[in-house]
Amino acid sequence: MPSNSPDAVWINVSPSFQRLDRRLLQSLAGHTSVTHWAYCQTPDEPSSLEVAMTLLHDYIKGCDRPLHLLGHGTGGLLGLLYARQHSHRVKSLTLLSVGVNPMVDWQSHYYAQLETMPCSRYQVLSQMVYTLFGHQARPLVHGWVRLLEQELSQSLSPHSLVKRVSLFPGSVPVPLLVCGSADDGVTDPEQIQGWRPWLKPGDRIWQCPDGRHFFHSVHPQVVANQILSFWATTTPALICPLSLEQAC
Repeated sequence: MPSNSPDAVWINVSPSFQRLDRRLLQSLAGHTSVTHWAYCQTPDEPSSLEVAMTLLHDYIKGCDRPLHLLGHGTGGLLGLLYARQHSHRVKSLTLLSVGVNPMVDWQSHYYAQLETMPCSRYQVLSQMVYTLFGHQARPLVHGWVRLLEQELSQSLSPHSLVKRVSLFPGSVPVPLLVCGSADDGVTDPEQIQGWRPWLKPGDRIWQCPDGRHFFHSVHPQVVANQILSFWATTTPALICPLSLEQAC
C-alpha cells in the first residue's frame, strides 16, 4: 500500500524568511514528496525550542516511516536536536548554514554587535543586511531592515540581548549532509568545516562558492542537486531500536 507520508520535511521557524526557501523546495518537489513544516510563535509565547520540538514530534510521529529532515539556520538546529532525540524516525538530516556550534545564528551576531557597537539598532540591522545578503542598493536596505525586525519579533531563537546560548559540538546518529557558503559571514567556512571530526562514513560536507547566508535561495537548483544526490545514498535510519508503532 502506498504511503501517505512525505519523503522529506523542510523545517521552518522563521516566518519572514519563508519566501527565501520556495525556489529550493520547488526544485526538490519536482523529484520527491516534500512537506513544509512551520512554527510561528505569538508575541506572548516564550522563545522555546522545547515547545517547537514537541509540536514537530507530534507531526512526525503520525508518519508511517522515517523521513528526511532538512532546514536552514534555526530550522536546521531544530532538526538536529530532533534527530538526536528521535533518530529512529529520521532517515537523514540536511543542515544548511548550521555550523559545528549550531546555535550560532544571525540573531546571536546581531545581539553581540548591538551590545558592543556604539550604533543605533537601525544601523546594526543595516549592517546585518549586508552581512546576510551582500551588497544592496541603498533604497532596498530599509525593506530588508524591516524584514529583520519582523524576524526578531516572530522567529524562534534561543538568543536575546541579555542572553546568548551555546551548544557543545557533537555528532548525530543519522546520515548527515552539512551545506554552507564560502562567503557566509554568519556561519563561516570554519564553522562548516568544524563538523569534520564528527562525521560518520557516508556523511558529507558541501560548500557553495557564493550566495552568503541564504545561498540556497541564490542557487536553488545547485543545492537541490546536492541534497538529492545525498538522499540517493542513504539507507533506512541507522538506529531503529523500536518499531514506529511501538515508539512514543
